[in-house]
Amino acid sequence: MIRRLLLAAPLALLLQAPAHAQEPERAPFITTPSDVVEEMLRFAATGPADVVVDLGSGDGRIVIAAAQKFGARAVGIELEAPLVVKSRAAAAAAGVAERATFIEGNVLFADIAQATVVTVYLLPGLINQLQPRFLDELKPGTRIVSHAFVMAGWPPDRSEAVHLQREHAGQGMESRLFLWVVPAKARGNWRADNLELRISQNFQQIEVEVGKAVAKRAALEGKNISWETDGARFEGVVEGASMRGELTRNGQKKSIVFEKR
Repeated sequence: MIRRLLLAAPLALLLQAPAHAQEPERAPFITTPSDVVEEMLRFAATGPADVVVDLGSGDGRIVIAAAQKFGARAVGIELEAPLVVKSRAAAAAAGVAERATFIEGNVLFADIAQATVVTVYLLPGLINQLQPRFLDELKPGTRIVSHAFVMAGWPPDRSEAVHLQREHAGQGMESRLFLWVVPAKARGNWRADNLELRISQNFQQIEVEVGKAVAKRAALEGKNISWETDGARFEGVVEGASMRGELTRNGQKKSIVFEKR
């Protein structure tokens, strides 16, 4: 669903946190088209190991689909109490009440750190308020899927158009989805043995200097990082202050660990 302001509670305290007493500005309730619901989850490669958090869950359709059709544990955060009640009843009727939780609370203050997939259909102003939290609090590799709206300054990793089977109120015959993969914090100076790296980073876009050479085809997706020079190629993962992987030189591979300096 889409609104100007949505209420949510900390994810870690989902079952015990009380709702905040606020009177936010209301906006029209617009549902996500049925064609789009499953495609959002499929676009994020949702599976049984995931925790899906739907920010602005409306009538609960994305949360229920995540639990019922993808086997995930899912949490919906919704402003309107009657919609929360309706969603819980729908989850029970679908047989997924144990894996589908609905909470009335504030998304701007929610603890989203446990999420591995975040779905949003929110106006740009609210998405942009959430963007710093997505980057700081979500684990690298977490997938964020937005229906219709992008985040300012942070280019999506992928996007796709969904052609609807029938016209949907407020949507026309087509919807667009945007996917971001939360990048690891790779920026900085790194060293392993006698090899020094300097990585510049703007969201998922990186430039890698290997000694005095600028690496070719440097890429970062979640924790996964790779770069290539004329004489070497590295593939690995960024884990905090360590970057572990395999360095290939002259056809020879070896394991290597870079430490942030």
